[in-house]
Amino acid sequence: QFLDLCTHLTGEHPEVVPFLCSRHRKTSASFLSSAEFHNVLSRCLGRVRLRRHKVYVYINELCTTLKAHTLRRKLPLTPLPSAAPHPHPAPAPDPAPDPSTSTSSSPSGSKRQIRYLENLLRVYTGEIRRLQERELDLEELDSEDSAYLQESRLKRRLMRIFGRLCELKRCSSLTGRVMEQRIPYRGTRYPEVNRRVERFINRPDVFPDYGDVLKVIQKANGRHRLGLARKHMESMAQDAFREVGNRLQERRHLDLVYNFGSHLTDQYRPGTDPALGDPELAKRLRRNRTLALSRLDQVISHYA
Repeated sequence: QFLDLCTHLTGEHPEVVPFLCSRHRKTSASFLSSAEFHNVLSRCLGRVRLRRHKVYVYINELCTTLKAHTLRRKLPLTPLPSAAPHPHPAPAPDPAPDPSTSTSSSPSGSKRQIRYLENLLRVYTGEIRRLQERELDLEELDSEDSAYLQESRLKRRLMRIFGRLCELKRCSSLTGRVMEQRIPYRGTRYPEVNRRVERFINRPDVFPDYGDVLKVIQKANGRHRLGLARKHMESMAQDAFREVGNRLQERRHLDLVYNFGSHLTDQYRPGTDPALGDPELAKRLRRNRTLALSRLDQVISHYA
C-alpha cells in the first residue's frame, strides 16, 4: 500500500520508488519482520495519507530507518598478484598532499555522518513518543514486542547514537543531570582515604553499603601505611557510610524530581483539571480516594 501510494504521488520523480525498493532489499530480514518496522511503516503510511504534499519527507524518514538496519557485507580479501621485476627505475614518489585540501575534505564526510545521525535521532524520538502514547493492555504484558519493550529497545539505541554523535562532534556526552554531578568527599582528616572514598562513590550505578566503605578505608590504610586501628577504621566507615548514603539518596531524589514526567503531561496546567468544572466528577474522585485509603489500611493491618 505504501509503495502504490508513493508511486502515484511521485510521478514527477520516478527514481524515488526504485531507490526505496533498493533500501528495502538491503535491510536485514530480522528487522523487516519485527514489530518496530511495521509500526514505522504504518505511521509513515498514515502520515502520507493525511499530508500528501510531504510524501518525500516521509519517504526520507523511512529510508533513514532502513539504512540504520542495512546488512553489512564483508568483501573477500584477495591477495595482490606479485609483480615481476622490471628494469625500469622506480617512479618518483607522489607529492605530499596539501594539508589544506585534506582538512577541507575530511570534515565533509563527518558532517554527512552528523546530519545522518541527527536525522536518525529525530526518527527514533518520534517513534518513542508514539509508543508512549499507546495503551498497554493486559494481553501485551507477556509479549516480547509490547510497546513498553519496544520503547526500551529504542531508547538504548538512541543513547548509543547520541554517544556516537558526541564523538563525531568532539563534545561531552554529559546532559547536565543531577546524577552526573560529582560528589566531593572530605569527611576524614586523611586525604588518602577521602580520595579513595570519593572515587568509589562516583562510580556509575554504585550505591555502597557499610562493608564496601570499610573495605575502601582498609585498602587506603594498607596502601598508604596510615597505621589506623581497626576500631578507628570501623568508626570512620560508619560516619562515611551515613554521609555518603544521605548525599547519594538526595542526589537520586533530586534527579527524579527534575526528570520525572512525560511529554503527555507537558501541556497540563492546574486550572485545566476537569474535576474543577464538574462537581459530579470531583465527588466521584473523592469517594474513590476515601475507598483506596481504607483498603490500604486494611492491607497494612492484616499483614502488620
